[in-house]
Amino acid sequence: MNKFELTTATDMTRRNWLASVAATAVAGTISPFATAKSATPAKPVAPKSVAVVFTAYEKGLHADVLIGKILEGWKQDGGPGPALKLASMYADQFTDRDMARAMSKKYDVPLFDSIEKALTVGGDHIPVDGVISIGEHGEYPWNELEQHLYPRRRFFKEITDTFQKYGHVVPVFNDKNLGPEWTDAKWMYDRALELKIPFMAGSSMTVGARTPEISVPLGADIEMAVGIGYSGLDIYGIHALEFFQCHIERRRGAESGVRWVQCLQGEAMWKTLDDGVVSQSLFDAAFASVPHQKDDARDDNNAALFLFEYNDGFLGAVFMLPQVAAGTSIAIKLKGQQELLATRFDEQPEPRYPHFAWLLKGIERMIHTGRPSYPVERTLLTGGILDRALTSRFRKHIKLMTPELAIRYQPVDYPHAPQPSLNADPNSV
Repeated sequence: MNKFELTTATDMTRRNWLASVAATAVAGTISPFATAKSATPAKPVAPKSVAVVFTAYEKGLHADVLIGKILEGWKQDGGPGPALKLASMYADQFTDRDMARAMSKKYDVPLFDSIEKALTVGGDHIPVDGVISIGEHGEYPWNELEQHLYPRRRFFKEITDTFQKYGHVVPVFNDKNLGPEWTDAKWMYDRALELKIPFMAGSSMTVGARTPEISVPLGADIEMAVGIGYSGLDIYGIHALEFFQCHIERRRGAESGVRWVQCLQGEAMWKTLDDGVVSQSLFDAAFASVPHQKDDARDDNNAALFLFEYNDGFLGAVFMLPQVAAGTSIAIKLKGQQELLATRFDEQPEPRYPHFAWLLKGIERMIHTGRPSYPVERTLLTGGILDRALTSRFRKHIKLMTPELAIRYQPVDYPHAPQPSLNADPNSV
């Protein structure tokens, strides 16, 4: 279970398929950040260099499980890894358990005191092929909506200011959601469009393994769906929404954005099930798919429902159950099928969170091809839903019309990690 090997005939078939799809965009309204037609090289290629900027670097933090895989391989044990080379680092904060200085010394990677210096590797031009921005973890303030104000916009501003200063643009990946406040998220997106930056963002939830595997083809007739999330509304709300969206965007005609968003709590959220606004059977299927500490989800005093309607009339419902659930899941009803589809995100902590290997594989593809592996608009939309839901909660659970979330994009059939995730070698993608 702990070796990155593919051994079965099924896995070999999947390997060939993964090599062929390479995030090809399908016909329709294509994102301004169009995806690569062929992101998997036919033979080994020379590594591309990356600069990484991050908030904090400790064992197990996002910086560790991304940077560590570049330096030490997919399993961070000295084995095979991505075709990327770490050229430089910038740390915004140094904690008592900091690893940045030690890793800089161990691998002879310069650690700079500014983002500009990291991107130029201390020189007078930008020699790196890509930038990874990790605005997650560290000591940063919270706002009244209980959003953790990580400096993602500041990082992106300094990155793009450097691009402008030296007249050179390279692909950028932003870890997790943009923003996290909507105004910052939209600014980042518009800035990337303006400067024609190949831009990706998002959660590892969209590319990690699922248990069990379910089939939701592009263009599927999805009638209804319910998602389950856990932990904090801000920090894990984006994970639950991204997991939900990466399935729901596959419905026929998607994606054209969201018309309104509302956050409900207490009796009001459960009334949506009692009145049939949200399907009880789908909720039960999604809830049964995740580990939970109590059999009755209504025992969760901190529960919240993110309820939102898409512009095509599809109703989105994601139940956040921080005291009861211990995972992220979705249940889906396809038209003409009685059996419900339900799956959960399969989070494997060791070796060193392998779902981040699949996230890094998407980043690697973009840096090698110069084109995003999947649309950044998905993360712009899910981050916008989260921001509006937290705003609704703060404003006494009112329904918010969201014309700003009329975000159109064409989903792509990008692969996720197969089962079991610990056996899956991202180099086979």
